[in-house]
Amino acid sequence: MLVKRLVLSASVLIFPFSGAATADNAPVPQPAGITQAWQPAPGDVIRFDVLRKGSPFGSHLVTFDEGPDGALVAKTKINLKAGLGPITVFRYDHTASEVWREGQLVEVAGEVNDDGKRASMEAVRNGNALAVQGTLFSGEVPTNVIPASHWNFAQTQTRNLLSTEDGEIYDIKVTPKGRETITAAGREIEANRYLLESDLDVDLWYDDQGRWVKLAFEARGQQIEYVLNQMY
Repeated sequence: MLVKRLVLSASVLIFPFSGAATADNAPVPQPAGITQAWQPAPGDVIRFDVLRKGSPFGSHLVTFDEGPDGALVAKTKINLKAGLGPITVFRYDHTASEVWREGQLVEVAGEVNDDGKRASMEAVRNGNALAVQGTLFSGEVPTNVIPASHWNFAQTQTRNLLSTEDGEIYDIKVTPKGRETITAAGREIEANRYLLESDLDVDLWYDDQGRWVKLAFEARGQQIEYVLNQMY
């Protein structure tokens, strides 16, 4: 959903990323500033109902499984659809898979059908870099890059995200916006709001454990909101 474009060559790219420090026993980067940070475990499920102007628009699902050698596999599936009666006027389908081991991203792959426009990417760790092959970017990036999948709280502590649609590197700015009471999983909870700025500004909410609990943005004058289906 981020659309910030960087002008990048289609060769080799190596540049520093800021990001959270890793811990040897953590499956994903350990975020700073959280005493009891949530770490995903096999069997965890994040499920959002997506609303457009308050009406059903689709779903966003993230599931976590155990991979080879104790790796954590995070799988994302997004399906959005708008129509006029039986006629579909817009459709967006995106799937992605991330493999994390000891706080490092070792593999990621994704593909998207954005209303008929298709793109894909894959990346594999190669020494001290992540080799990316994608529709809009091919090259190398540091292994501490964070995929733009939003479930990972560490994305609030970085300046760049890796697109799981086409391999592009997004340039972002994240600003804390304070605490709010929101509705998530059918009840009111306290959450921390962050503004993620790009060509499309996105508001994200995480609870005090760093769990992703809400998302909202405006596109073409229409309000899009993610409502958490159940707590995880």
